[in-house]
Amino acid sequence: MRDSIGQSAPVIEAKGLGLTFQTGDGPVHALKDVDLTIGKGEFVSFIGPSGCGKTTFLRCIAALEHPTEGTLTVNGMAPDAARRARAYGYVFQAAGLYPWRTIAGNVKLPLEIMGYSRADQETRVRNVLSLVDLDGFGKKFPWQLSGGMQQRASIARALAFDADILLMDEPFGALDEIVRDRLNEELLKLWARTEKTIGFVTHSIPEAVYLSTKIVVMSPRPGRITDVIESTLPRERPLDIRDSKEFIEIAHRVREGLRAGHGDEA
Repeated sequence: MRDSIGQSAPVIEAKGLGLTFQTGDGPVHALKDVDLTIGKGEFVSFIGPSGCGKTTFLRCIAALEHPTEGTLTVNGMAPDAARRARAYGYVFQAAGLYPWRTIAGNVKLPLEIMGYSRADQETRVRNVLSLVDLDGFGKKFPWQLSGGMQQRASIARALAFDADILLMDEPFGALDEIVRDRLNEELLKLWARTEKTIGFVTHSIPEAVYLSTKIVVMSPRPGRITDVIESTLPRERPLDIRDSKEFIEIAHRVREGLRAGHGDEA
């Protein structure tokens, strides 16, 4: 699969990407000179200090922000065109479920907006709830589920229209370590089953190393890429792989990349 990834056209490609926000206190340079290629089926994590542009870059991919320099393509299209083509699902930091809707109703919402038939909605909701191990919870309301289960419902909602790309902005950041570990394991299984291309923002070095085929290390503002690390870990990863020498070496390189970024700032 890695060979086929390398030979396929890029799913996401940034060249010389920059984004400057104009504010009352002067310009804020959020991203600068970002060059990155993401291939089909890769799991790419973005890590760096707060304010380094991780989420901003993800939002540029999703056409929620618009670069002021360089180029960015998603499935060979401009991000706005990719959004209209329903190329991606987006999972935010908070689950963002409507409390007056059932879990099935929340998952169904984008399908309703997109005009899917009622029968297709029911089939897709049933399939994605099963995919995230929420069978039997469709009639529950968000407040009846744990935080981890709510976040799984949020992932199901992003998967409902079967986009090839899944963008995830620190989806497990607010959860305790035990729940986070379990959801990391489940996310890897989900990725293996769906073979989607995933862009994942995190502040956690162990999480980035455990999940990713590629780790993008970013510097403090203006956000630049200080290192791109191709993981040598096998695709099937039990949690105890985090005690392996290979895992520790990759984590060390991530840490060094973060230090280097802070050094550039100084």
